[in-house]
Amino acid sequence: MSTFQPGLVHTPVTPFTREHRIDYALYEKIIEFHLRNGADALALPMHAGESVSLTDTEQRELLVRAIAKVGGRVPVIAHVSDSGTAIASERARHAQQAGAAAVIATAPYYWTPPPAMLLEHFAQIGAAVSIPFFIYNAPEEMGGTKMTTDLSLKLIDRLKNFSGIVDASLDWQFMIDVVYFARRARPEWQLLSGTEYMISAQAIGTTGVFSPLACIAPALVRRVYEACGKEDYAAARKPQEELAALRQLLKKGGVAALKTASRAMGRDCGEPRYPLMPLGEAERGALSDQLAALTSLRAEPRGW
Repeated sequence: MSTFQPGLVHTPVTPFTREHRIDYALYEKIIEFHLRNGADALALPMHAGESVSLTDTEQRELLVRAIAKVGGRVPVIAHVSDSGTAIASERARHAQQAGAAAVIATAPYYWTPPPAMLLEHFAQIGAAVSIPFFIYNAPEEMGGTKMTTDLSLKLIDRLKNFSGIVDASLDWQFMIDVVYFARRARPEWQLLSGTEYMISAQAIGTTGVFSPLACIAPALVRRVYEACGKEDYAAARKPQEELAALRQLLKKGGVAALKTASRAMGRDCGEPRYPLMPLGEAERGALSDQLAALTSLRAEPRGW
């Protein structure tokens, strides 16, 4: 299997109508925005895309429409996570048949399975397909089980297509350990950053990044990514600090804040779907004022 290098991966939001249905026409505009603004690949629907609020049918249709709209211009990575192993495995098979370049899954939602169960869950999902299989490690985000170096090595033994981990844990010690030992077992194995803190991640050995903030500041994200790729960390430092400031503004509000920020940039993607709640009027106003004060956003694209 040739090594699949995701690079800078944008993770689009999912737009909804006032009736909380997916707005597929608007979704196509979102995809075009990301393609015009530096995405090496798209991963969808990730948690920024409210994957856990979509039905199985919606997830499948969203993926099929996205792949058709992309038309081979960049790879599409399909997020196939579910609490049930059989459901996630079937989603993975569907994604491969639809033309996805790779699949990605996180630990089962709601459960906190011990390592042996987690190993079997991931092994069955990966075995359901022949395309690259990645694991998304975000234990704090999902309240789930953490990936470990030992579990990663066991999966390498079980799966030829286990291609790497996208890590959003910010557990630097784990990242150092897993990238060292996993690459000794499989040299082409990859570690990607699941957050925009790219300087530290790149120094450890990541080969790419999943970026929710690319829907707000794609130029800034690309700037940091390219500087880190050249190991020019001095050049990356200031834009990295600017990204960190943006991330902190949006962190508490989650997807609702991300969509509010997108609207402030002239790209209205609707409100989040319940149970997520939109920001209140006062919160929106405060966030819009804070975003307007960020000089780093002045060079970012406005509108579609």
